[in-house]
Amino acid sequence: MSARFTDRVVLVTGAGTGLGRAIALAFAAEGAKVVAAGRTAEPLDTTVALIEAAGGTAAAVTADVADAGSTRELVRRTVEVFGGLDVAVNNAGVFRGGHSAADFPLDDWRTLLDINVTGVLHALQAEVAHMRAHGGGAIVNIASNLGPHVRIPGVFGYQVSKAAVSAMTRAAALDHIADGVRINAVSPGASESTMSLLPAETEAEREVRMKEQSPLGRISSAAEVAAAVLYLASDAAGSAVGTDLVIDGGVSA
Repeated sequence: MSARFTDRVVLVTGAGTGLGRAIALAFAAEGAKVVAAGRTAEPLDTTVALIEAAGGTAAAVTADVADAGSTRELVRRTVEVFGGLDVAVNNAGVFRGGHSAADFPLDDWRTLLDINVTGVLHALQAEVAHMRAHGGGAIVNIASNLGPHVRIPGVFGYQVSKAAVSAMTRAAALDHIADGVRINAVSPGASESTMSLLPAETEAEREVRMKEQSPLGRISSAAEVAAAVLYLASDAAGSAVGTDLVIDGGVSA
């Protein structure tokens, strides 16, 4: 295993489960000091325990990205605990689906905007504020292939929210590269997380479905998505600015 992130401080939101946990573990495995953030303490503590059991360094901080003050406090606590902030991964997000545009519940719409869109903005603002005052850094937002790259019926609000994340990434990247802050996105397709399961679908049933729906014939592993995130956050991606890297097995090709 390489050590691309030795002694760098990495903040991962939504790190208690799924892709967020896999991303946090991957950074720690390459030497990073990881802050695992999310709204609920227990799954974050599990992520930290997994990192520490593998010999890594991590801390859990509860925060709600939908609240600007909570997000600023998250960055402040990250700097307080580990002495800085070099990389941030804005992964926290929710899924609401099952309705067309005309019938989309407004409560679900507000939730998607509050967390998936405004939550990313809150995080970007707090992260960039620190990074541009301390020599720069790298930010990776987690978007989706749904919305920016491919559309399907019945997932209206989620697709709109993730298209906004992709557009926000590109616009912010241009605004802040002169500050020494590189901002990029990863857009996963169906991957190794519960979010890619249909209602009441088992993992075995998803495996059969993906053989028909994906040119690759399977979901993307959490490790494959994490590898894309780590690349964009690494020095090797020094000229990647405003990139939206799609990891979806060819679904949107």
